[in-house]
Amino acid sequence: MKRIVVIVGALVLGIGAVMAQQDAVKNAQTFMKGNGKNAGALAAMVKGEKPYDQATVDTALAQFEETAQKLPTLFPDSIKGLKADGDYSSSPKVWEDKAGFSEHITSFGKVVSEAKTQIKDLDSLKATFPGIGKQCGGCHETYRVKNS
Repeated sequence: MKRIVVIVGALVLGIGAVMAQQDAVKNAQTFMKGNGKNAGALAAMVKGEKPYDQATVDTALAQFEETAQKLPTLFPDSIKGLKADGDYSSSPKVWEDKAGFSEHITSFGKVVSEAKTQIKDLDSLKATFPGIGKQCGGCHETYRVKNS
């Protein structure tokens, strides 16, 4: 009887750990999707597809800032090697090059912080947005892989 209780307990703990890992992957994915949505909204304004809207800019920058603050905690060692649903997952380089990954996060946070003080109209958005995109893209090139 004790053996059954121990086995069931171990299974419950194991299932809990797997669920926690999947939650961590989904949490990271949620932030990245939010960034993509907001970057798309800003890009539409830059391209003239949507009118300039300061509230949309502020919302996007707030999302980017929150992501920059939370990124260091979004990729715990426990999710290394797990694939996210969708087209992309984290590259093993996130964990192999922690210093480089942290540097990208710091650079992204700095660019977003500066953008919050600089973007006040369409012209300043057009001048500033490419720097944000460069930070996002640079990190994606190194630390994101396409799911096969």
